[in-house]
Amino acid sequence: MAALPVPLPPTKMAAVEKRRPAVAPAANFPDSGRTSVSQAAAAAESEEDFLRQVGVTEMLRAALLKVLEIRPEEPIAFLAHYFENMGLRSPTNGGAGEPPGQLLLQQQRLGRALWHLRLAHHSQRTAFNNNVSVAYECLSASGRKKKPGLDGRTYSELLKRVCRDGGAPEEVVAPLLRKIQCRDHEAVPLGIFRTGMLSCFVLLEFVARAGALFQLLEDPGQAVADRRVGQAVLDTLEGALSAGDMATAPTHYLEAGSRLGPDSLARALDRAASGRRPSVPMAREEFLEKAAALFIAKVKPVG
Repeated sequence: MAALPVPLPPTKMAAVEKRRPAVAPAANFPDSGRTSVSQAAAAAESEEDFLRQVGVTEMLRAALLKVLEIRPEEPIAFLAHYFENMGLRSPTNGGAGEPPGQLLLQQQRLGRALWHLRLAHHSQRTAFNNNVSVAYECLSASGRKKKPGLDGRTYSELLKRVCRDGGAPEEVVAPLLRKIQCRDHEAVPLGIFRTGMLSCFVLLEFVARAGALFQLLEDPGQAVADRRVGQAVLDTLEGALSAGDMATAPTHYLEAGSRLGPDSLARALDRAASGRRPSVPMAREEFLEKAAALFIAKVKPVG
């Protein structure tokens, strides 16, 4: 006869229960993991969509492309100025308020357009043209009471600001402005805007180089040059500008002036020094005006 099992005492029963491995409920773990991963992915996608919808993604992309295009020496400072000058591009920011507010808005847009125009030297043709297009778009932004487009008044004001900030004397640049300005209410297309801006920047550099040339001619004690010498240099410069076909772009006149070699200048100075008649002095202002006139004569008027 089989023996009946003897029941364990309560104390030993409790010890056996403690030694049994606990079985964790595994059914809920995979579901909770999938739920958290899907929620994180949805949140990331939602954040990315938000940045794209409000334009931040495109704005940052444009800023980084501009850094790569310009390659500034201080990229962080450049980005700070870039974002600082971004506030007035939207058409919804214009056209509101009283005339004083409109005047302030116009001055802010002119300042931002100037900032873009100075980002790249005009010799960097692609970058310069891109910046000209951005400046044109900035000035063409419309408000609630104004149709989009650039008028002659804004265009002419920007031309004056470029020349004034460039440090050229007013009497030197005035003839160029009269040639390339438009009427106040005349619509200015992008092509004319680009040519006008390029002409101003080239003239400023041309005048700067003429000023450096005059320093080589002037008497340090009197700050004037011998008129015969100054006129001989101007005649040689005019011959360099007239040589070849340079009707395609204003920068070609600057390149022609750069090709004014030391040999041609030396011959001109020798001819001037061989004169026996006494000569009157030529001031720096007169020399710059005559040099600028040589360049301006080659620029085609607007219209």
